[in-house]
Amino acid sequence: MGRSPGDQNLTSAERQRIGVLYTSGMPIDDIALAVGRTGQSVVRVVMASGGVQPRTRARSALRLSLAEREEISRGLAAGESYRAIGRRIGRAPSTVLREVRALRRGRRGYRGWRGELRRDRDVCRPRTAKLARDPRLRGLVEGYLRQRWSPQQIARRLRHDHPDAPELWVSHETIYQSLFVQGRGALRAELTRYLRTGRARRRPHGRTGVGGQLRDMVLISERPAEVEDRAVPGHWEGDLIIGAFNRSAIGTLVERQSRYVLLVALRGRTPGHVREALTAQILSLPEQLRRTLTWDRGKEMAEHVRFTVDTGIQIYFCDPHSPWQRGSNENTNGLLRQYFPKGTDLSRHSQAELDAVAAELNGRPRETLGWLKPAEAFAELVASTD
Repeated sequence: MGRSPGDQNLTSAERQRIGVLYTSGMPIDDIALAVGRTGQSVVRVVMASGGVQPRTRARSALRLSLAEREEISRGLAAGESYRAIGRRIGRAPSTVLREVRALRRGRRGYRGWRGELRRDRDVCRPRTAKLARDPRLRGLVEGYLRQRWSPQQIARRLRHDHPDAPELWVSHETIYQSLFVQGRGALRAELTRYLRTGRARRRPHGRTGVGGQLRDMVLISERPAEVEDRAVPGHWEGDLIIGAFNRSAIGTLVERQSRYVLLVALRGRTPGHVREALTAQILSLPEQLRRTLTWDRGKEMAEHVRFTVDTGIQIYFCDPHSPWQRGSNENTNGLLRQYFPKGTDLSRHSQAELDAVAAELNGRPRETLGWLKPAEAFAELVASTD
């Protein structure tokens, strides 16, 4: 039986990747999607590491890789002999036999990921941190921290005050790790309150426009007047509806004049996933019906400039906390919750299923359209562009 997405048995490679993505500035939810784990799992890894990227451990070519362990698992499941498995992966049969025996679960209980976890535990050789080994150095650092010195100030001053005593030198990174990283807590955790930020973990330095305000936004105040009065077709409003644990989503697009709805299946919520899916959907429309798109300030639209280049559609961003500026889309999203309740996994719905739901919504008569159906109103717009 394989691992579930929420399983806490992460390999060192997965922990390393989470560390790299976090320190690069990627949000927790997007990291969870990228590594196929729950957001809670990612948070636990980040908290355990204090936001510090784990060190990469070099693997000897003599040791089995995760891919080889997975091949062993598949071979055992297929009933192959140790000799046949070893021949296929280029290893001695005795190597395969030792690997299976080391896990102590027999042929039927062996799993490649379990073998990898055992390897990760075996290669760990904890080394006592410098601050834990030297009480005098630790006392100096703790004293400076209580005076609200930064780790950089402490590291530089120690070298200045003790030029001939390298045993009293320590890098600012070592101080941070001793404060933040579980298992390396030579310094008492409560000392973090003396740091300028007061944080209990490292924050990434490489934030892009994804984490906060989007770059190069064109605001709704600059949107042409023809969009507001709905006199000209081809202007759209868009948003995402979010599924369980904020891990899945569906893109929603509503044409302002006809109230015609398009639903977009998403492989993920990252800006790249959203841009690619929306681009494909938009380019399937007649050119005359591709004028503008109004969106909120969600981080999923961080690649809006490239979207505009690819589609020719200018995106206008709403004012903060102003969902009424996308009124047609907000109303449609409310209707869609009849089909996609909150707290459910939206990734299980195929594009064909989404098209069926959109067709049902587009087939409902609307008072604002003089009791025409959105599908009928949109068909008239399409015909007028021919």
